[in-house]
Amino acid sequence: MIRLLLVDDHPVVRAGLRAVLAPVDGIEVTAEAATAADALAAVQRDDIDVVLMDLRLGSGGDGVEATESIRALPNPPRVLILTTYETDGDILRAVRAGATGYLLKDADPDVLVRAISSAAAGETVLAPPVAARLLGRMQSPDTALTRRELEIVGRLADGDSNRDIARALTISEATVKSHLVHIFDKLGADSRTRVVAEASRRGLL
Repeated sequence: MIRLLLVDDHPVVRAGLRAVLAPVDGIEVTAEAATAADALAAVQRDDIDVVLMDLRLGSGGDGVEATESIRALPNPPRVLILTTYETDGDILRAVRAGATGYLLKDADPDVLVRAISSAAAGETVLAPPVAARLLGRMQSPDTALTRRELEIVGRLADGDSNRDIARALTISEATVKSHLVHIFDKLGADSRTRVVAEASRRGLL
């Protein structure tokens, strides 16, 4: 029997998931949580095998942070993200936090059931659009930012000027401008603001 924890800040969503999973043999909804704190408490209190985690928990916290906290526990359960969000940044943050899989809320019930079983077995589960995004990133290594470029993007996010960046990194302003040209090109951005926005979307900040 797979013991499942449902984590979503919307009661109607949790009720819907419980209704879908109730008739399924081998899966038992053991607990529910609406916040990151409640999710962590439930995992520590109950014997959970898989956590079905929403990415956005409203004022109740962040699903990725909850995933990271849960996966840091001794003998943690698998965490399967179930969300409506599929940006590169969201996907990468979830994977880096230790999520076993990433599904979208428009998934068919039978797909969800198979995903829960696969996650319980330790298998990686990705919705087709999510898998396509990750594959696309792997097949485009030329768009990856270097360590120095990532440092500069971080300082752009802090509002630093070219002069500030040059002083902090002990390089010339001309070198900073050269790096910015490459950064703009790799991120497909035409302004410093768009660089920061795109870097954030890709989970680079």
